[in-house]
Amino acid sequence: MSATVVFDLDDTLVKEIDYLKSAFKAIAVKVDSTNDSLFNQMLFWYQNKENVFQNIESHYGFSVNELKQQYRTHVPDFIQYKGVSELLLRFKEKGCFIGLITDGYSLTQRNKLKALGIEELFDLIVISEEFGSEKPNENNYKVFHQLATKDYYYIGDNTAKDFLAPNRLGWISVCLLNNGENIHPQDFTKETVYLPQKTITDLNELFTFI
Repeated sequence: MSATVVFDLDDTLVKEIDYLKSAFKAIAVKVDSTNDSLFNQMLFWYQNKENVFQNIESHYGFSVNELKQQYRTHVPDFIQYKGVSELLLRFKEKGCFIGLITDGYSLTQRNKLKALGIEELFDLIVISEEFGSEKPNENNYKVFHQLATKDYYYIGDNTAKDFLAPNRLGWISVCLLNNGENIHPQDFTKETVYLPQKTITDLNELFTFI
């Protein structure tokens, strides 16, 4: 195979805000299934940078730790992301290896992959809690060199940590530009080594150069 195509997960293959909304819906049902407005109230608190879980604890008595646990362990509703598996399969059909590098809790990230129906499509998955280090640690990327392909691509979104290691390792780094919904801001004024070599507005644009 001539290329290894490695993706970030949050705000690349799936929007983190959609995971948050899915979790909030599940928590709202658990906390007060009779209150149809609780979900919107939680979003209002979040958007106003209030501590959502502390507010729920104060109003309903559920502990912050219990709420965090449900947030991290729930299986999200990602029905709107049917196109992700089709995208990955296109790369497989082109003869590419595909991989994932993501930071976070193992159960949380694996539940996202299962909800997307893509866990089994990857040739290699690196999740920080399982692997023992987070981006931008080069080891999280170097492990893909065992696939021994000519070219390596990393597609992510976070200019603070996604592109530093692949740039240093000679990979081709690609940034999916923020459509206004990302959790983390993108800073293109950083040193060049932190910045992607290419930018795209849609993942399907990858097929124009891979």
